Amino acid sequence: MSQPPPQQGFGAPYEPRPGVYGDPGQAQPGPYGQQPGPYGQPPQPPYGYPPQPPTAPYGRDQPQPPNRPSGGRSRGRLFGLVAAVLAGVLVIGAGVWFVVGGDDGSDRKKPLAKESTAPKQPGTEPDRKKTPAAEAAEINKGRKEGEAKVRWIQKNGVDLPGRGASALGPWVSGGIVAKAMYRTVSGYSLEDGSREWSLPLPADVCAAPTLPTADGKIVIGLMTSTSSEDAVCAKLQMIDLATGEAGWSKTFPQAPTQDGLRNIVMAISGDVLTIGRIGRTDAYRVSDGKHLWDKVTGPCYAYAMTGGAAMFAAVGCGKQPIDEADGEVRRIDPVTGRTVWTYKPKEGWMVGQFYSVDPPVLLLQNVRDPDPQDETQIVVLNADGTFRSQLVVDEDRLGIQCTFTTRDLGANFDTCTGLAADADTLYLASRYPIADGSMAGEVLGFDMSTGKEKWKVRAPAERTLTPLRIEGGRALMYLSPSKPKAKEAGGGIVALGPQGGALESVLRHPASAAAAERTVAGPLVLYADGRSLLMRPHVSGYTDEEELETRTMIAFGD
Repeated sequence: MSQPPPQQGFGAPYEPRPGVYGDPGQAQPGPYGQQPGPYGQPPQPPYGYPPQPPTAPYGRDQPQPPNRPSGGRSRGRLFGLVAAVLAGVLVIGAGVWFVVGGDDGSDRKKPLAKESTAPKQPGTEPDRKKTPAAEAAEINKGRKEGEAKVRWIQKNGVDLPGRGASALGPWVSGGIVAKAMYRTVSGYSLEDGSREWSLPLPADVCAAPTLPTADGKIVIGLMTSTSSEDAVCAKLQMIDLATGEAGWSKTFPQAPTQDGLRNIVMAISGDVLTIGRIGRTDAYRVSDGKHLWDKVTGPCYAYAMTGGAAMFAAVGCGKQPIDEADGEVRRIDPVTGRTVWTYKPKEGWMVGQFYSVDPPVLLLQNVRDPDPQDETQIVVLNADGTFRSQLVVDEDRLGIQCTFTTRDLGANFDTCTGLAADADTLYLASRYPIADGSMAGEVLGFDMSTGKEKWKVRAPAERTLTPLRIEGGRALMYLSPSKPKAKEAGGGIVALGPQGGALESVLRHPASAAAAERTVAGPLVLYADGRSLLMRPHVSGYTDEEELETRTMIAFGD
């Protein structure tokens, strides 16, 4: 099995399996027990490119930031996105990570952009009428036997800009879960949801790695000023997640040519942070901020990197004209930038997303005269970078997601969800049509050696399944709560083995919490040691009061 072993709590560090990538010093914490960077999804735009309209899984509208378009996956869009990388086109893009629930089933109105008002000073969250534990206690009065309790519910409590704000994280260190939103990074107690610390920032958060270091350090990207006209995402700030204390800070250089500094790709592997964008990648040591390297071998540039137990780079190697560049996948030594091995796709194909780092599973995009029948591929590599298999799958039915569908920042290449993989089996979220014309959820099992489908397991009626990670030889999955107007059923965590079959309940969220759970729209779902945590990736509302009272995190478990 090629997944990290079970964690000793939310975000506990793990060691990579011996002999897989052979760099024990590069172990990363799997936040909330998740493996770093798996889960396949539609490709997200690399730093500085137009956001793709999200596919609405299972016939449902996906929660999304205000003014973000919705609709199906456009085949022509993929060519434009990667071609834009090669051409150095600068337009504002967006990015997502971890496990995104496929069914919001929201009981509330869709968030719309409210009129822009001056927000209150970030970090000055008012005291709520109910504590995080108090609302949970009310819901727990309706809890039935066998259902886990709601531990706490956290509400927004922050006056945000007119269109709301997206949250980066969640990250866990010890007993703290932290997130960054707008101009504040805050840490909350995993035990009762109370705020333990809050760090005001001088400008908007614009990017952050998917994973922190094993000792709970994160480096976030900040805009260079509060002015929307001339600000770029080029400031770095290191933060200790356990205490909320700010560490080193610096501004990284722009590339000599056009530089995509609105949306950058950040990743942490071991004690190394990488920042990728058009024309340049920089690497820094997280512990002290020392600059390590800024180029890869040859007439090439790395436009995105992954974090976790192994560092991979999406690379373009230039030819003339520039849109004839060749794509490569490289495994990189984080400390030196040295190339360990290289996989070269067919001519005209480039990396659009890393779905998993162990084993390596990636999305390739045809950027040169794409054929509608041959536009994207999901490819599995061996540990040495050689080709292993290509999935035989109807990609239009994939139910996997990247966080750019629910957030307006943070376009990392290792943030997709809805896929889990071990050495032999790949579990992939999918969907299928039902009698009323809508789409329902299922999970497909694929043979990693052949790329062929082995089995399929359908979600209970009116609900969806999202694979999270492998643990104990089984795939752990998030089961969404029931839709409104259906018989109330809470969400939860279920397990499925490599042979498919019946779903096994691991953690049942209470039916009395289903309405509250649905309001955490498009949740990032984390699970470890019998407890789960859901975080809302974007916060907005019709009114200031609705915005302040928006539920942003819910924790379950005994």
